[in-house]
Amino acid sequence: MLPLIIYNLSIMSKHIEKLKKQLMEISEVVNSFKSEAVQVKVIDRLLDAMAESEKHDLEGSEIYLKRGRKLRTGIDDENSSFGRKKPGATKILNQLLATDYFDSRHSISAIADYCKDHYDSDFKTSELSGILLKLAKENKLKRERSHDNNRFEYVKA
Repeated sequence: MLPLIIYNLSIMSKHIEKLKKQLMEISEVVNSFKSEAVQVKVIDRLLDAMAESEKHDLEGSEIYLKRGRKLRTGIDDENSSFGRKKPGATKILNQLLATDYFDSRHSISAIADYCKDHYDSDFKTSELSGILLKLAKENKLKRERSHDNNRFEYVKA
C-alpha cells in the first residue's frame, strides 16, 4: 500500500510542477491588464481550459495494479465537478421545442438570452443559427423574417 501512496504523491507533484510552470508563463500576460476583474476573468478561463485539457489527457490512461484491478486516479469522469459538461446547444434547443417556448416568435439573440437565463448556457448566436436552420429545414420550426428589423425569427412549424 505504501508504494501506491508514494506513486500517487509523485503524480500529484508532477501535476503541481506543471501547473506552476504554466502559471509562470501566463503571469506576464495576465499582469499586463490593469483591471483586476479582467485579470480574474482571464485566469478563470485559462484554468477552465487547462482543466478540460487535463481531463482529456487522463481519459483512456487508466492505471492497473498487478492483479488487474483498476487504480483510482482521483478523477471520476461522470461526477467530478469540472468533468460535468453543460448540455450543448442542440440538446437545449430540442428541449425548448418540447415546451411552449416556440409558440411565439423569437429572434436568435432572444433565444440565446433565454438559454443564458434559464439553462445557464452562454451560447453565441453563431452557435445557434446553424442548429435553428436545421430545425427549420426539418419542418420543426418556421424561419420568418421580422418586419421590424429584417432579421429571422423562429416559431413552431
